[in-house]
Amino acid sequence: MPRLNGGEIVAGYLEKEGVEYLVGIPGHGSTNLLDAFNESEIKVIQPRHEQGAAHLADGYARAGGEPLAVFTSIGPGATNTVTGVATAYVDSIPMVVFTGAPQTHEYGQGILQEIERQSPGDFPSVMEPITKQSFVADDIERLPRVLRRAFQIARSGRPGPVHVDIPMDVQGAAANVKIPEPVNHRPHSRPGGDPQTIEKAAALLENANRPIIIPGGGTMLAEAWDEVQALAEYLKAPVSPTFQSKGIIPEDHELYVGYAGWIGSTAGNKLASNADVILAIGCRFTDLHSSSYKQGVSFDIPPSKLIHVDIDPQEIGKNYPIEVGIQGDAKVVTEQIHDEISERIDPIQKEGNEYYTEVRDLWTEWEDIIAERWEDDTVPMSISQVIAELREILPREGMVVTSAGQPQETVNPEFPIYDPQTNISCSGFSTMGFGVSAAIGAKLAKPNRPIVDIEGDGSFLMCNQEVACAVEHDIDVNYLILNNHGWTSIRNLQVDKYGWDRVLDTEFDEETDVNYMDMASAYNVGYAERVIDPEQLRDKLAGAIAHDGPSMVEVIVEQNNPDSGAVITGEWDLADIEE
Repeated sequence: MPRLNGGEIVAGYLEKEGVEYLVGIPGHGSTNLLDAFNESEIKVIQPRHEQGAAHLADGYARAGGEPLAVFTSIGPGATNTVTGVATAYVDSIPMVVFTGAPQTHEYGQGILQEIERQSPGDFPSVMEPITKQSFVADDIERLPRVLRRAFQIARSGRPGPVHVDIPMDVQGAAANVKIPEPVNHRPHSRPGGDPQTIEKAAALLENANRPIIIPGGGTMLAEAWDEVQALAEYLKAPVSPTFQSKGIIPEDHELYVGYAGWIGSTAGNKLASNADVILAIGCRFTDLHSSSYKQGVSFDIPPSKLIHVDIDPQEIGKNYPIEVGIQGDAKVVTEQIHDEISERIDPIQKEGNEYYTEVRDLWTEWEDIIAERWEDDTVPMSISQVIAELREILPREGMVVTSAGQPQETVNPEFPIYDPQTNISCSGFSTMGFGVSAAIGAKLAKPNRPIVDIEGDGSFLMCNQEVACAVEHDIDVNYLILNNHGWTSIRNLQVDKYGWDRVLDTEFDEETDVNYMDMASAYNVGYAERVIDPEQLRDKLAGAIAHDGPSMVEVIVEQNNPDSGAVITGEWDLADIEE
């Protein structure tokens, strides 16, 4: 067996896993680890903040399905990853995060950047609630096994981030070790559903008059888009995805009906709340998606009968009572249900199908609502105006990325997506600034697809330093900044709850606000344009997408335009101040 130090073991194992990029910022706590990558085939990407490193890895996995490795130093370098890792954890996105740790003989001595008052070297406790598992690799001979387990756990079952804490002396220590072959320690199949529960689910769908399919993020993670579409077409059942499964079927498909929930479509809410059988696949039924569980607004369970499919048994029946619960992989189970249905009934036809006609009529009504918003010609522009122009020029296979805020609230319900894994959005943890580096990761995963990160100005400012990463590595990301001079989604919430005289700390002073064109110049962005006139918008956006390299387009949008922000069709229950 070869004699390898800790850094060489990590590099060698990542190569065997097929990891393309290592993302992070070096520090004294990771020096020994990073040194080995001087001789590695893996390319090291340098973000400008460790939160950006985690978001980059997150975007890469959402766009391509494979995990990246993130590395940081000890102390604040490690804690800076927490928001990014939590974002990935809530949305079940795989990555492996390596952090430096005190030398093993110095644990508990309070060395530079050690967290130790509760327990020695206690950073893993910080990561415990936001990772599938947190390891401490405190022995060089155990390190290969820890690495194998970390990647196995990150990829398997319900995916998610895994943390590996490696003491500085273990990174530099050497031993005669063999780097394991990952494939020899992985399951080679996906778990299917129990045949009896599959039969029960098929029987319900066979006799349903108003079925609806609710694909969640689990369908996207399982790459179940072909299976979901095939089953929907067989049953002529409308498909109402969650935000995490946007693009699971093309949004110009005749059975697509938009979302259910607080900012869902009128069609999605009407059809979901009046369904007799609901097939939910990889769906968590969050408060936003379910109108805070108010009966009859987005869902009415019961009397609607729920078939709930999920890889994670803890999600089945968590928020709604179930008629049939099926634990299994979304792709496999959906195909099993399709096969069982096809044994029972012939494909449902459109001709003479009153339910199909209702589905199409309801969707047409919603399209008319959106068309009216898209045709708004006010100055300053609305967000709906901007995304309408973007949709016209962005190729069908193009990718869009959104962070929390008004752009996400508008893009997710209104902006049509046609291919899977081309809408990258952090809905579960709703993280501002996510898209600035997530877009970089998505572009690395799909280099031949154009990508636009649609950011509100407030969100962009939280992680804008990552533009420098895109420029340094010449990653062709197009940043579209919708500038309404503040955190307007929160301002609107303040107004709705307490009135205009209670608005506080959510607006930026226009006279002293950031000059984004100067910022673009400072970051050496090759194409940067500021747009006020809507007649210039299409040309400027087209120029950005055509530009070879990072670009930035700032569009001034009106704070108070009702077409900036979501159409509220459902409910969201937030606590009020008691008198």
